[in-house]
Amino acid sequence: MNRIVVGAHYGLKDWLAQRVTAVVMAIYTLFMLVAVPLGAGSYESWRGLMSHGLIRFATFLFIVSLCYHAWVGVRDIWMDYVKPAGIRLTLHVLTLLALVGYAGWAIQIIWRL
Repeated sequence: MNRIVVGAHYGLKDWLAQRVTAVVMAIYTLFMLVAVPLGAGSYESWRGLMSHGLIRFATFLFIVSLCYHAWVGVRDIWMDYVKPAGIRLTLHVLTLLALVGYAGWAIQIIWRL
């Protein structure tokens, strides 16, 4: 007997995205917990640390992972608890705009250092 699958089909993809982004953020956090106390105590040393291309890329990857992780979680909250479609759509758009703005602002700061 064939099973009919209905719904938005977010389940596995979002579950996997949450796990992958969490691992990326955990690895970056562990690295920074080691790197910062070893020499990034002043602005000059922090700027020196962030001047390396690999560190900037890792920080960019962390920011993108954080925003996507937050998007999946908050979107699921809106879908589960906000029933009026218009309000839910408004909250989705505002959340997405905020996260894109935060990511853009953070990337601008990183590349300005």
